[in-house]
Amino acid sequence: MFTKQQTSVGWLILVVTLSIHSGLAEDAGDGVPFDLQNHIDQAIRSGAKRVVVPPGRYRVAPKNRQHLLLRDLANIEIMAQGVEMVCTETTRALTITRCTNLTIRGLTIDYDPLPFTQGRIIRMSADKRIHEIELFQGYPEAGSARNFKYEVFCPDTRTLRCGDHYPQKMEVLDSRHLRVVNSSGNTSDLEQVGDLAVMGAEFAPHGSLPHAVECDHNTNLRLEEIDLFASNCFGFLENNCDGSTYFRCRIDRRPPGSDLVQRADPRLRSLDADAFHSKHASKGPGYLECSARFMGDDAINICGDYHLVMATERTELRVLAKHDLNIQPGDPVELVTYEGRRLPNAQTRSIHPAGASTDEERAFLARQRMDEGLRTGRGGSLTRAFAVTLDREVAMPRGSLIGSANRVGNGFVVKNCWFGWNRSRGILVKGSHGEVSGNRIENSWMSAILVAPEYWWLEAGSSRDLVISNNTITGCKDISIRVEAAGGDGKFAPAGAHQNVKIIRNTISQSAMPGILVTSTSQLTIDENSFDFLSAAREMPQLWKQSGIKKMEPVVKINCAP
Repeated sequence: MFTKQQTSVGWLILVVTLSIHSGLAEDAGDGVPFDLQNHIDQAIRSGAKRVVVPPGRYRVAPKNRQHLLLRDLANIEIMAQGVEMVCTETTRALTITRCTNLTIRGLTIDYDPLPFTQGRIIRMSADKRIHEIELFQGYPEAGSARNFKYEVFCPDTRTLRCGDHYPQKMEVLDSRHLRVVNSSGNTSDLEQVGDLAVMGAEFAPHGSLPHAVECDHNTNLRLEEIDLFASNCFGFLENNCDGSTYFRCRIDRRPPGSDLVQRADPRLRSLDADAFHSKHASKGPGYLECSARFMGDDAINICGDYHLVMATERTELRVLAKHDLNIQPGDPVELVTYEGRRLPNAQTRSIHPAGASTDEERAFLARQRMDEGLRTGRGGSLTRAFAVTLDREVAMPRGSLIGSANRVGNGFVVKNCWFGWNRSRGILVKGSHGEVSGNRIENSWMSAILVAPEYWWLEAGSSRDLVISNNTITGCKDISIRVEAAGGDGKFAPAGAHQNVKIIRNTISQSAMPGILVTSTSQLTIDENSFDFLSAAREMPQLWKQSGIKKMEPVVKINCAP
């Protein structure tokens, strides 16, 4: 082992001469000073269109809360096979912004210290609400623990013991011991003394940005064979991108044989939250032959934003923006009433600021079925009003939804991927003209494939022209394939929220019944799917009974039409 150190402030790069996994070079170089950011920047300034990063393991310190920044690049290839970037603070690894036709190939990303810590439950309160945890050697100390994504695993299978936990606080007892106070607990809860526990951790003395890789306003970005072993939140997040491709990108918990630090117990988690998340894409991403396992939330989420309609008067709507109003004059917009009825799309003519939310509007928000941060205006959500003029008259009650129909990831592809062993959904999509095919999804705690707008998060939209085919789903603890929509009132939307959906030739095994649930859909095709249920026993939800479902079947349809 030897060290390469640059004299400029803020950078310390450690190069390891010994390979840690297939593809890393045995010899990292001759010991001359090396700066990863500067190496790429200088090559591009010199006119290079193909930049090769020398193989090796590099410990990188962040600058402006980012370990590597790529901005305003066009028609560039960055070759990083055999390159590992070790992030030395739990802040953003890589930011890619306003680039066109940029390709990055072969990079491995990990963190030391990790953005999570891990230990064993050694005591519990009688009601199992309070857990005392002894942290394993090799993981961040108790003082770095965050009240974020607390999970409990079985010590024998090293898989999740139970579903979500929402701690109220974490109390530091000493450097290796924590007390976790959960929001609720019950003697019948599944966790037990001796189980393993994981929770978020933070070491960011210079400030923190979320997510390992964030992509913003890029066109035709291509990320190939990027390996990611940790993140403080999402793995790959893209905002306002157009036609991104993720090819053979891999997310998993790092095996102990190649770990950066000797640990008393191997890693249980990969990422703290979602693996791949796309927001507001004008052309949706392609996820091809990617894999993601053991992350703290969804494998895939492709969505846009809904904004809340407070009043309508002929062609003019008063709208509270979720955050920024990502609708522009001339955009086609999706319109959904409070009861979930989808109206024909309209087109925006003009948009103007209209002040702030009123006391009356905030009182209305406080009563809604949505995330607390949205209901309370945390971070400025739903506090700014806009006057939106449409090309035709509409009548929509307060609490109805409006969203850009072109910024929800339309045209996405999720194909031949491998996802699972996570606490949430496998593939969650909300765009149109999309394909979900040939994927393998194992042991997701929630639905393996979910197509649904979400009033709770104000995530848009409703799907048209969607094919879900040839997927293999195993060990799903919820309904394997769900296509559904609900209004702000919590009831299933009428038919037509989703249109022209094909669910064909999927294989579902060792999972809960029903295997497929579809609501609120017209032009629906369900054909040639196979089922092998682990158990047919399932309590039928009251809402299903109210919708006329009399018994549990492999396929359940509610509010659907030819």
